[in-house]
Amino acid sequence: MERAPGTGTGTGMAPGTAPGTATGAGTAPGAAPGAAPGVTPGAPPAPGAERWAATACVITGASRGFGRSLARLLAPQLGPGSALLLLARSAAALAELAAELSTGDTGSDTGSGTGSATGSATGSGELRVQCVAADLGCPEGLRRAGAALRELLRDASFGRLLLVNNAGSLGDISKSFLDLSDLEEINTYFSFNVSSALCLTCTALRAFGARPGSSRTVVNISSLCALEPFPSWALYCSGKAAREMLFRVLAREEPSVRVLSYAPGPLDTDMQLLARSRTADPGMRQHFQGLWEKGQLIDSSVSAQKLLQLLQEDSFPSGAHVDFFDI
Repeated sequence: MERAPGTGTGTGMAPGTAPGTATGAGTAPGAAPGAAPGVTPGAPPAPGAERWAATACVITGASRGFGRSLARLLAPQLGPGSALLLLARSAAALAELAAELSTGDTGSDTGSGTGSATGSATGSGELRVQCVAADLGCPEGLRRAGAALRELLRDASFGRLLLVNNAGSLGDISKSFLDLSDLEEINTYFSFNVSSALCLTCTALRAFGARPGSSRTVVNISSLCALEPFPSWALYCSGKAAREMLFRVLAREEPSVRVLSYAPGPLDTDMQLLARSRTADPGMRQHFQGLWEKGQLIDSSVSAQKLLQLLQEDSFPSGAHVDFFDI
């Protein structure tokens, strides 16, 4: 049962709950959600835990928020022969993250320059980190990202593919349904939030192919908004619903591909600030404000840790929708 929306926006509402009613976050009312007991966000795998050797890992929307937290958690999980491809719009933010990941325990800074649209960084020799700055909502940016994917996956030594479709946006939540009459605005929103995820996933799976003994996992960062209507969030809800159905179809068509839609819960991010300050519906604004005031927003690294747990256990039904609060 879904209990709170999982979205990069960091919003939160239980299904059927009236706006303005605060939902829990797995803690006592008013308590800030914390990291799982014994887990340090960004820490390497526990002793004895198996690292993923020769893995091609791709994360979109990696420069901040949930995507950045997930990249920091996944990097230590990727063993010898692995590569981490980070995609986002900001070259500077990507370069900063790549430098952080590449130094690892070595302390050497070999990150890419901030002025480059693409770049790579190599740390201990076990993990290659590459960043590509591209606007996935426009054809040129999508072409750049697709070319980087194809080039990376030419390497036949990879035995595992992990693609995390995290990039997304709220849209203009100051508008109600009856305000959405600009076709260009609508098409631009869906190009970035739906079409790009479809195109990149298709490109990655075709480039990787069905290699004997390999595994392929595709993650869609979803939301309760894929399942429940939120007033003044017509674009966001429909975009998340469309994306989730795309990946359910993928799971049905390609049984050898592991597919997961993960709703990360009400995250404490910049996008959540927009949700509680710009949402047209007053009840929704009050609800989001209440989550923030009562300390019921979730740190991105805490939610990312739960997704990593799901991926490590690898026991979810392919095509499933799993919420932060269900784990």
